[in-house]
Amino acid sequence: MRPSEGPAAIDVSARVFSYDAGAGGKEFVRAIAVEAPVQIVIGGSPFAVMMATPQDLEDFAAGFVLTEQIAESLADVRGIEVEAVDEGWKLKIALTGERLQAHLARGRAMSGRTGCGLCGIEDFSQMPSPRPPLDRPASIEPAAIRAAIGELESWQPLNRLTRAVHAAAWCGRDGKILLSREDVGRHNALDKAIGALTRASVAPDSGFFLITSRCSFEMVAKAAIFGAGTLVSVSAPTSLALERARRFGVRLIAVARGDRALSFDSGKDEKSGGLAA
Repeated sequence: MRPSEGPAAIDVSARVFSYDAGAGGKEFVRAIAVEAPVQIVIGGSPFAVMMATPQDLEDFAAGFVLTEQIAESLADVRGIEVEAVDEGWKLKIALTGERLQAHLARGRAMSGRTGCGLCGIEDFSQMPSPRPPLDRPASIEPAAIRAAIGELESWQPLNRLTRAVHAAAWCGRDGKILLSREDVGRHNALDKAIGALTRASVAPDSGFFLITSRCSFEMVAKAAIFGAGTLVSVSAPTSLALERARRFGVRLIAVARGDRALSFDSGKDEKSGGLAA
């Protein structure tokens, strides 16, 4: 564990019991995912408190300011400092002077967010979106999606331990998973992955995202802002996720399983004539 991170799970005593036999069952130790308040401080001013798993926090900070469009690129970020405090964690993010002034002029603040994706905005024009929409990406072969799904569980060590966290994985165009991040919050897992990819200068057109959570509109928006043309989810999409995927130019594949998935892209692959994945 790096000094700037906390434990991802803790051991807690629990007792298993059956409804018929009552509460006198066997006691055992169960791993529980850590959920901690993480305060994001920008330019010395508190901006948001997110409930998160306190790992990969520098990746989280980088991904968060990019997908919330506080920064246009990592060049706008002068530094990230992770600090453990009594209540949880602080992420102190320093922006360049120009970006800090733009952030202050925006006047947006967020608090107490754990699951929603619109806390802190004043009108619909502030909803995160890529500028401009993505060009139509080259299709991902179905075999690549199958390969990624088959490999996904091995990239979720914290979930295997706790059964309580989400994952966001970055997959090469051949379906090989290259990076994964886990968190109690689905947005946080994707922000961590985006932060890690951006810090490593990974090209957005070199692969696709695979997420374990519900495919809501903000997951589509974050993928699009990063520049990923394809988002695959093991769960179902919402109506707004579909609308935003079409608007932003993201191919959306959902309810992905080992043998099949649903494609919500109406286009045809120009080379094969098959359904674009």
